[in-house]
Amino acid sequence: MPNDMDEFSAGVLADMRAHDGTVTTGPLAGHPILVMTSTGAKSGQPRASLLTYHRDGEDYIVAGTAGGSTKDPAWLHNLDADPSVQVEVDNETVPGTATVVRDGAERDRLWTDHVAALPWFADYPRQTGRRIPMVRLTLQPA
Repeated sequence: MPNDMDEFSAGVLADMRAHDGTVTTGPLAGHPILVMTSTGAKSGQPRASLLTYHRDGEDYIVAGTAGGSTKDPAWLHNLDADPSVQVEVDNETVPGTATVVRDGAERDRLWTDHVAALPWFADYPRQTGRRIPMVRLTLQPA
């Protein structure tokens, strides 16, 4: 397990790995969750983040909500410094590239699709008081 995860995240990750990539208990049970590992912008160390996603074609789309924080999640800064990531989904880990989409029609479309797939995200802009960045994770072919 990555050493930068808190106890809750480590428990979710253990549950996912024990059930073929599906969270089966707790508040995230049944949610589509992936693990994105980026490189710390300052530390250079791997940083794992559990993220809820939806699909856009072959890509995975995640939102930079930071759990409703007024600030962007730290992992966004990591992606700005180095867009190379590892994505673990369905118990497979694959290298990929993250593209942060902060503005424009593409960002708006990705947000609308995210909320349609995951309706509980609809309140985040009001809660955070900021425009939520969207991230496209494009995996490298096997």
